[in-house]
Amino acid sequence: MTVVEPLPVHEGDVRPPDTAAEILARAEALAPVLRERAEEIERARRLPADVVELVRGTGVFRMGFAKDRGGPELTSAEQTAVIEALAYGDTGAGWCAMIGSDTGLYASFLDREVADEMFPSLDMATAGLLFPNGRAEIVPGGYRLTGRWQFGSGVTHADWVVSGAFLYRDGEPEPGADGSPHDSILLMVPKSDVEVVDTWHTTGLAGSGSCDYTITDVFVPAAHTLVFADVRSGTGPLAQPEVHMRNMPGVALGVARAALDHTRDLSVAAGRADDYRTQVTLADCEADFNATREGVYGALRRQHEVLAAGGSLDDLTPSERAALPLSRRHAFRTARSIVTRLYDLVQTSAIYRPSPLDRWLRDTTTMCQHIVAQDRILQTAGAHLLGGRPAFPLALGITSSRR
Repeated sequence: MTVVEPLPVHEGDVRPPDTAAEILARAEALAPVLRERAEEIERARRLPADVVELVRGTGVFRMGFAKDRGGPELTSAEQTAVIEALAYGDTGAGWCAMIGSDTGLYASFLDREVADEMFPSLDMATAGLLFPNGRAEIVPGGYRLTGRWQFGSGVTHADWVVSGAFLYRDGEPEPGADGSPHDSILLMVPKSDVEVVDTWHTTGLAGSGSCDYTITDVFVPAAHTLVFADVRSGTGPLAQPEVHMRNMPGVALGVARAALDHTRDLSVAAGRADDYRTQVTLADCEADFNATREGVYGALRRQHEVLAAGGSLDDLTPSERAALPLSRRHAFRTARSIVTRLYDLVQTSAIYRPSPLDRWLRDTTTMCQHIVAQDRILQTAGAHLLGGRPAFPLALGITSSRR
């Protein structure tokens, strides 16, 4: 981790950060606190309330809000660095920060006055599952939403919950304007309209509180819905359909860096600085980490360069566009590989629960089950490179308009 002079993060520090440097500094200052409380967070299977406020105090939830909304408008690379810093302290906290920071990004897909009303504070967190597991019946003025969703990371402390649902009209599936047999939409509801179901008993990422949740016959105004094909009030590099996926690798990179630093310190303290196996393993893992991290940030920098110049995602070459989802997947898989090799290097002392390597092994195993780390991403990128049909086009920022 880059060492900086940390800004204070404590109760009573209510000054909102408004620059990327300040938010990153607060995140780095909080990381040691999160590390100290990592076991507690894991046991709770969610972020304790005071930890949520500490995370909120870094400014991470506001970093996606545009400057014309009073936000700091961090680039996707800057956002990734903040998530990386928090995940360096605790994986669950980093994951929840990553999910919760989408609030400002979703604002671009809502009408300006609606987003301003929904988010009176820039530090509000959003959670939810985007895949259409629910049922949204079309009614005058909006929809009646019912359903049950999994993987509501951060739902235990969220202010808004966004959920995907298939559309129905008079009980019958509503076809899409693009010719799809069943249209879907994303609907945002206040957390008070959501019931959390305590299902989050998992191998790893326990602290993310990614419980199931249900919504039962809740009216959602049409203005509180969105689709990624329709940017209603945003402009620039962050007003893009796949923007909510970009900072995800920060979690994997933060955990991998934490494991590397921990194992190096452990090895030096144990007198293994001249041990061949330790030297080779650490160097090999460092090489993989550095290459993987540069792959993530390199893809993000190139994307930002094109979009900031007024271009679109279509102006990226096929290889540049494919590099974005591929670098995400590779970051997750490489983090798991690094932690696994370090776990083997440390041997028996790594197997006991007080060892952070044990927790990181479980965390990276679980996070690799996310769709962004699966082979579907390889097919999607490969199909794009070959001119074929991607299975998950949104990972490339490809959408089809509903209207």
